[in-house]
Amino acid sequence: MTTLATQLAANSNVQTSQTAVSTVSAEDNTSKISSDFETFLLMLTTQLENQDPLNPVESQDFAVQLATFSGVEQQVLTNDLLESLNGAIGASDLAQLAGWVGMEARVQTAVSFDGTPIDIAIEPAPGADRTELIVRDALGREVSREEVPASNGTFAWVGQDSEGQPLPLGSYTLELGSSSSGNLIGVQTVAHYAQVTEARQGAAGTELVLAGGQVVPSQDVSALREPASQ
Repeated sequence: MTTLATQLAANSNVQTSQTAVSTVSAEDNTSKISSDFETFLLMLTTQLENQDPLNPVESQDFAVQLATFSGVEQQVLTNDLLESLNGAIGASDLAQLAGWVGMEARVQTAVSFDGTPIDIAIEPAPGADRTELIVRDALGREVSREEVPASNGTFAWVGQDSEGQPLPLGSYTLELGSSSSGNLIGVQTVAHYAQVTEARQGAAGTELVLAGGQVVPSQDVSALREPASQ
């Protein structure tokens, strides 16, 4: 079966078509496939005008080429429609998440210590009979280690080092070390509560800005509650 590309390459009289296509491409190399439909029709028309009368392109070849290009163009239009729908859904999510502003969200990320106690969620590993809260600074250095209740619940971390002195203000990572009969059986990052100050649309979807400046995806929030001060 003779294809459009083969016929153009074999027929020297189609140089006019190639020149026209080059001109269009030079004007906008970043245009989408859908914008090239007129170029495709120009190539098809030029091929008809310059085909070899003794070896014409079969009509079914034109039909296949046109149907193929139309299918690709339709797919591009469908993708554009899906992008528009995603934008509308994102706006809907923002409207819904607007009610989260002012609430306290439980997130598993570094805490921003400003001198006030921070509520953290203690969840020991199954079978643990002893748990320790391990505090690391922004450089990953351990600055504090203290025993906390070995049961699920909320614990107020006051931000002190191992000598009971206040830690400098800044960002810290809290980890929970779980032990059973003196053997360490697990270490995991501790979730904490932080107030939501903003909900916005980010590159990866809807995201939340916390009081300490941290930015987290909305799907990373595991719980919400009213501010403790209320």
